[in-house]
Amino acid sequence: MGMGAASGGGGGGGRRGRRRRKTGVMSEINVTPMVDVMLVLLIIMMVAAPMMTSGVSVDLPRTAAGEMPSQTRPITVAVTPEGAIFIDENPVAEAQLVTTMAELATPEDRIYLRGDTTANYGTVMRVMGMLSAAGYTKIGLVTERER
Repeated sequence: MGMGAASGGGGGGGRRGRRRRKTGVMSEINVTPMVDVMLVLLIIMMVAAPMMTSGVSVDLPRTAAGEMPSQTRPITVAVTPEGAIFIDENPVAEAQLVTTMAELATPEDRIYLRGDTTANYGTVMRVMGMLSAAGYTKIGLVTERER
């Protein structure tokens, strides 16, 4: 009888061991195929990206029509050290900035904001905030390269 109890205990221990092994195998995730797929996708994207950005050389036809107004040149807004605001070379009051810009540009046009080095930072940011609130999203700050 002592032998039967010992073999029964051993059998129970064997079953528990098998259960542990099964759950261990089921809980492990094999990430090697996923890594392989990601590396292949990365290589494909690296090869395809330059092809998507490069333009096709085309001989464009000639026409008498003028350029579209939005593509002619960007509109420049300047802030002087005294806080005066200029659109291109025309002085504008701060209250009239948005209405004057609405006459000259559409929200898709590019606007260059030039703030003097000694100009009040708050004035430059206020002008930028007014333009941004009016819907002009393509605003660039103009700087000079350091020597």
